[in-house]
Amino acid sequence: MKIILSRKGFDSSNGRQPSPIMPDGTLLSLPIPSNDDYENTFSSIIWNGMTYYDIIKSLKPNSIIKSDNYCHLDPDLRAEVRNREYGWKPAFGQMSSSLTLLRNQKVSIGDIFLYFGWFKATEIVNGRLVYKKHAPDLHIIYGYLQVGEIIEKKSDIPNWLKTHPHTSYDDSWRKGRNAIFLPSDHLSFQNDLKGSGVLDYRADRVLTKSGNSRGCWDLPSFFKDVHITCNPNPWKDGYFKSASIGQEFVMDATPQIQSWAKQIII
Repeated sequence: MKIILSRKGFDSSNGRQPSPIMPDGTLLSLPIPSNDDYENTFSSIIWNGMTYYDIIKSLKPNSIIKSDNYCHLDPDLRAEVRNREYGWKPAFGQMSSSLTLLRNQKVSIGDIFLYFGWFKATEIVNGRLVYKKHAPDLHIIYGYLQVGEIIEKKSDIPNWLKTHPHTSYDDSWRKGRNAIFLPSDHLSFQNDLKGSGVLDYRADRVLTKSGNSRGCWDLPSFFKDVHITCNPNPWKDGYFKSASIGQEFVMDATPQIQSWAKQIII
């Protein structure tokens, strides 16, 4: 088994603000803006009665995001954010050099993506959702997907998946540089849990070491025994310095890392 720490959501270049840890503990990853997608806008996807655009503007009134901006809803893990076709299930697409990395690392059926991103705590003040003053910027694991199927040909895309952003990149499909990962029905190590899902805030899901910048992670010492792609010589004095560039950090899952991943999800 391989574990892939997959960086997703708003960052300092795309969106330019942290995704919110909602007051109820929901880790609401904000999908990056995209000029190549024409299916979802920030005002067309919804959480708990609020559009993503309303959430973004409440948190950052001077945000660069506009209501009609399209967004790249991927990984697409939350059923409730928009109307769904019959048979819908979560999905994650990858392409180009990031997909090449996954293929070179032989990521396949049974492997687990752990999605993480930049988050910050929020609260309601005078009826408005705001970031908590002095709350730290954190990298947090907010979702997972255990691979049950990999679609590598556009002709194999089922009808219920047609609204996923990666279905429309015709040139990359023709060149064999696009793929969509679908989840298993259930987790292989926990049959009562689905093969993909979103996670709420919990201290053990926070990667960032307390008191450090968000890219400095407090990983257990047994991670020193494995190679993590895109992170050459990452161990510093007391923390793991994650790469500032890169989406997919792949590692072989030793028994200890498998146990760690299970605890994060369960």
